[in-house]
This record gives sequence, structure tokens and C-alpha cells, in this order.
Amino acid sequence: MPQPAAPTSPEHAHVPSARRPPAEAAVEVAAVDTSFLETLVGYSARRAALVVIENFIERMAPFGLRPVEFSVLALVHRNPGITSRQLCATLDILPPNLVGMVKHSEKRGLLHKREHPSDRRAQGLYLTPAGAELLSQAEQSATQLEVDATPNLSAAERKTLLRLLRKVYTRRR
Repeated sequence: MPQPAAPTSPEHAHVPSARRPPAEAAVEVAAVDTSFLETLVGYSARRAALVVIENFIERMAPFGLRPVEFSVLALVHRNPGITSRQLCATLDILPPNLVGMVKHSEKRGLLHKREHPSDRRAQGLYLTPAGAELLSQAEQSATQLEVDATPNLSAAERKTLLRLLRKVYTRRR
């Protein structure tokens, strides 16, 4: 019985000869074609988010805040007495992750808890004066970052972009 021929290259050892891809000539890619990816909302949103988040992290470093911590403080400021459950639902974060963040913010003197007025099992979160001051400065930096991160957009375009993005991430109820 005849033996099958040995494959000519190791990368094609498992591919039957009838299904081997044709040999391609080596080419140099001068410019990467991203045209298909740029038609995808997810790709474009992720690329934009990476630019903004990188700058956001840099701008928040002097305040000792990560993006999610900034978001928590901003929500507590505008919703005094908000519960951890409400924060988790709004920011789509897991309760164990929020617990550590709240404890860290309490140790820094930025947040404090009070008994919830109608649910004795829950506690409301409030900014301390130091937390309010830090957040005020951080929000000024974040507001300027939004302008700096979108230099090719007019104020009206930035407003439209925000409206459209909200339509993407707002869940239908």
C-alpha cells in the first residue's frame, strides 16, 4: 500500500493538499484599511472611548480618582442619600466592587453613610465637604477634558454625539 506524501511545509501538515490555500506573494501594507471596522458602532465607540479614557485617567490622577470613582462621587453629589443598590444599577457595577470603593472613599474622607429614612437595611451615601470640594475640582477638569478630547467637534456636534450615545446605551424599559 503506498504511503501518503509528506507535507511540504509544517504549517500545512494538517490540511489535505486539495484544500491548501494558494501561495501568496509577500506584500507590504502601506496603509491599513479599517474601512469595514469603521462602519461598526462598537469599533468606533471603543476607539473614541480609549482616547477619552486615557486622557481622563491622566487628568484624574492628581485627584486620586479612577473613572468609576469619579462617577460614584458625581452621582452621590447629585443624589444625596443614594443607596449602593441604586449606584450599582445605574453604573452597571457589581456590589462587591462598589463596597471596596465606598470604604476607600470613606477612609479618604470623601463620603459618609447615614441610615436610610425608609429602609433600615440600607444606608444612604453623602459627600463630605472635602468630597464636594474634590469633586468640584475634578468636574472642572473633566469638563475641560471633554472639549480637549473632541477638538474636531463643534459644541453643537458634541451635544448631538452625547444625545446619540445615550440612545445607544439607554435600555428600553
